Order: sequence, then C-alpha cells, then structure tokens
Amino acid sequence: MGGAVSAGEDNDDLIDNLKEAYYIRSDLVERAFRAIDRADYYLDEYRDNAYKDLAWRHGNIHLSAPCIYSEVMEALDLHPGLSFLNLGSGTGYLSTMVGLILGPFGVNHGIELHADVIEYAYQKLDSFIKTSDSFDKFEFCEPSFVVGNCLEIPPESRQYDRVYCGAGVQKDHEDYMKNLLKMGGILVMPLEEKLTKITRTGPNSWETKKIISVSFAPLVLPKHSTNGKPKTAPLPKYEVRTLQELARICIRHTLRVTTDGGDSQSRGRGSSFSVGRGLAVAGLHKYGPRFKRRRVHRRHCNALVLATRQVVASSGIGPAPLDSNNNQGGRAEDEEEAGEREVRRQMRGSRRAGRGAGVVEEEETVEEEDEEEEQEDEEEKETGELLRPQPAVNVLRERILGLPLPEPLKMYLLYYREK
Repeated sequence: MGGAVSAGEDNDDLIDNLKEAYYIRSDLVERAFRAIDRADYYLDEYRDNAYKDLAWRHGNIHLSAPCIYSEVMEALDLHPGLSFLNLGSGTGYLSTMVGLILGPFGVNHGIELHADVIEYAYQKLDSFIKTSDSFDKFEFCEPSFVVGNCLEIPPESRQYDRVYCGAGVQKDHEDYMKNLLKMGGILVMPLEEKLTKITRTGPNSWETKKIISVSFAPLVLPKHSTNGKPKTAPLPKYEVRTLQELARICIRHTLRVTTDGGDSQSRGRGSSFSVGRGLAVAGLHKYGPRFKRRRVHRRHCNALVLATRQVVASSGIGPAPLDSNNNQGGRAEDEEEAGEREVRRQMRGSRRAGRGAGVVEEEETVEEEDEEEEQEDEEEKETGELLRPQPAVNVLRERILGLPLPEPLKMYLLYYREK
C-alpha cells in the first residue's frame, strides 16, 4: 500500500509532498512528522527507500507507507495528556511521533507480537532520545512496549483514549477492539480493507467513518494453550513518576518556555508543543530558521527593434548551466546580467525615440527592476556570498549547561545526551 505521492529527496521533502496531496492537514501532525526522520527506522542498507511513499518489510520489521501513517495521525486527533495504545507497535516509529504530541503526562503503550521487533524498537527509541535534535524541542511521552498478541489482552485491562491497530481486523474482532476504548475515545484500524475511524459516543454507541481503502496483513490469531487455560498478554503498567522525574520535566519546561518568549499560552491545547511559534522557528524545517535569500532573476530579454511599426524580437543571451542550487554559474551570470542591463538601456532609447510607435512596456518598470537588481548586487558584494541558513542552536541545552548546578545533575537534566 502506498505510492500516493512522489518520492522525496529527504524527510522534509517527503512531508512537503504529503501536505501537497492533503494527507497531512494539521500543523500538529506536520510538526511530529518533521521531527522524526523516517530513514532512521530503516536498516542502513535500505535507507535509500525511506522517502518513497511505500510500505517496507524486512523479516518481522515492517513500516507502513507514509500516506497511511499520515491518515492515521490525523484521524487519531491527538493532544497532550491522552492515553494511547498501539496494537502491533512494530519499529516504534508511529509511537514515537505520537509521544511528541502526548507530552510528559500522557500514556504511550504498545504491544508487538515479535520479540526481535521489540528489541529493534527500543534501539531506535534510545537512539532518538540520545542523538536526535528534536528531542529537546518537545516534551516527550516515552513509549513502553511489551511482547504479546493483541487478541490476548486481559479483559480487565484498563481502557485508552486512543487506539490504533496496525494489522487487518475482521468483523469478528470489531467488538473486541471497541472495548479497548474509553468513553469518547477514538479507534483507528484497517477493518475489512478500509482504514476506519470509530468513536465511542456512549457505553454502547459508536460512530464509524471509512477513511481510505487499504491492504494490511491480517491479525495473527492466538495459538491454543496446551494446558487448557487461555493465554494472556498483559499490557505495560501505568507507572507514577518520581518526584525527581517531575522536577526534571518542570525545569526543562520552564527553560523551554523562557527560551521561546513565554508565549506558550497562545498555542491553545496543552503544553507538548509549548515551544513558542512552532518548529520552523526551532529549526526543524529543512532550511532551519527563516533566512533571507537573494532573489535571482532569470529573464530572456528581447531587444525590440522598431521598423515600420513592426516589433521584431531577437533572443538575448542564453542561460548558463545550473549548479546544485539551481543558480547559474558565477561569471556567466555576471556577464548575462550585464548584457541584460545593456539590452534594457537600448530598449529605453528605442522607446524614447518611438514612444508613439506601439511600444507596450513602460520605462519606469524597467528602471525599477534595474535599481532592485543593482541593490541586490551590492548586498552580495558586501556579504561575499549568498546568505545561507545558520545551524540551529540548541538553546535549551545551552541554558541547562549554564545553570549553577553540579555536572551530574546537568547531565540528568539533559537525559545524558552527548550533544
């Protein structure tokens, strides 16, 4: 399943394509997708395929297509403080994105059939916490995974605000899945070849919406026990945070809000994204912080020659080859711009001589363009090169390191991250 959008050159390019195709529709979901590089969840030898809108499988490891994850994230309607259960949690890619939205006081659980996949997911989670630049830009709800069959969850297990199942569900198991939901909760699952959103509106009432057609491998049915007793798969435990953990969360939150100008209250729901003006400011877009780029004009100017009230167009200087930034090469560019200015001077002279002979362009417009380009040339000479994006600075880390605290305590506040 997949192939709905064009492949991207990198993670941000893929997200741009998903937005353009309207799979990603909300800022909240976009930020979560941009914060985590999909390629990080691939084996190294398969990373080249990470930005294609295709599912990927290697042994027991599996990732759904980006367009599917986009629809799932939008349908779950996530916000901070909710509880989430991922049935068939796999690599942990989806659970980690969800954790960025749930914040430190949410619940993020997953159950996975294969023990080797659980080990792989924890490796990726550890790598994200220790090395990803995104970790310090969010208040994160760390996921917990257990090995087991999601059809063997004990009936006395508590319910969740949001549930996702990553395997095809048949009609026989629909009620079983619904009972995992709290009142007002949302369940998203592939039900009879349709990605389906089910909202619990009452003790025995539900609203169902079909989203898109999908093709998922079916749920693996539980094996019969040898002793006659039904086998169960307990879910992760709900753990109360220690006072030390709560203090770390509070200190990091305070420093983060102070860093972002204290406008977290204007962000609306919750505090998971209380990072001021969003992730573009935090440097998560492919260009990092907004930066000024010199506009490069490319025009094929035509010299107008007036002859017996006819305008004859002769082609100007052709474009030079493009470099890796789609800019034309230095010296050829200068020669071309000089030639274009000379052509426009000749054009102005022709218009002055034959203003009544049908000249359609106004002299003032050309003069304004000349002044604009000359100003840009001066700016480029002053800087010596085009203005480039500056590497994003991890302000939260710098603030923590500047606190008058013992080094071990600073490292605890940094989650022992090395950068």
